[in-house]
Amino acid sequence: MTRAQGRSRRVKVTVEAIIDITDEHTLEQAAIADIETAQFSVSEGSDLSVAQVRQDEQDHIRGDAVAAVQWLVDAGGILDDRPGVEFVEATESVVEIDELGVHLSAWPQFAALFPLCTCGADDCNRCGGFQLTPRTAAALWTAAGVLTDQAYDDVLEHGDEPVDDTGDWAVFDEFPRITWRQNAVWRRQAARSFDDLSDDLAAGHWPQPRCPAEEMALHLILRSAEVAVGDDWAGFAERYADLPEHDDDHDWEMLTETLFQDLDILALFSKQLDGIEDPDADQNRELGIGDYRPQAWFERFLDLDPRDPRRPFRR
Repeated sequence: MTRAQGRSRRVKVTVEAIIDITDEHTLEQAAIADIETAQFSVSEGSDLSVAQVRQDEQDHIRGDAVAAVQWLVDAGGILDDRPGVEFVEATESVVEIDELGVHLSAWPQFAALFPLCTCGADDCNRCGGFQLTPRTAAALWTAAGVLTDQAYDDVLEHGDEPVDDTGDWAVFDEFPRITWRQNAVWRRQAARSFDDLSDDLAAGHWPQPRCPAEEMALHLILRSAEVAVGDDWAGFAERYADLPEHDDDHDWEMLTETLFQDLDILALFSKQLDGIEDPDADQNRELGIGDYRPQAWFERFLDLDPRDPRRPFRR
């Protein structure tokens, strides 16, 4: 079937750019000067004059470098005045991110979500035991977000390609070798496991893996969070300097003991234990590990509630 004569094809173009603001004052002055030459109009009967509208726009820019960038962005200029196309509409959004790519406005209120108990009572079930502190929760949530993005990037870049150890992979080469030949659909589900645990933290819940894929994701999150704190990724410590400190902050060993029912999945990294993922294998039955074959990685553990099957994928 041919396209009806004279009917145009509409295309949506999505562009993402990251810029560093190197001189806020110069940027703001450039935006204010651009507003001065821009064409404004007011509707008939409006109480505002063109001069007032212009002044309001300039006042909005002053002291807000992000707003200045927003003004100077020209989404419609990507393909403006090009042969064979007619510009229809464009929208743009500008948000401030940290050096890990996390929206600064998106940080959960960890101090409120994970309130610390410091009553000191001997019979207190909260401060008498291990607490997931606001600083630890922030570190885990940030690491989970970075790994989620990297996992989806792996899917988009490599698709169904088998994983290898050449260093071209961001996340999935850190998974056990038995998963390296899984397809893009499997990997996309695995990428969502990082998001599921991130969502737990953003809701004020301890990240509790409910299936093997989430177990693997949580191990990688803990490892990445420990590196982030130890190496101070992108000024990470300063990022949550206002959160209360506690003796339980960043106790990775205790977190491992507390968050996992067992560490059986780590056996999949041992070449000497190849085949242990099969529930019919002798070693598997002896240790009572269960089914860790890749096709079972998204089957929930029977003692835990399932996640909403309608939850979306990030991308």
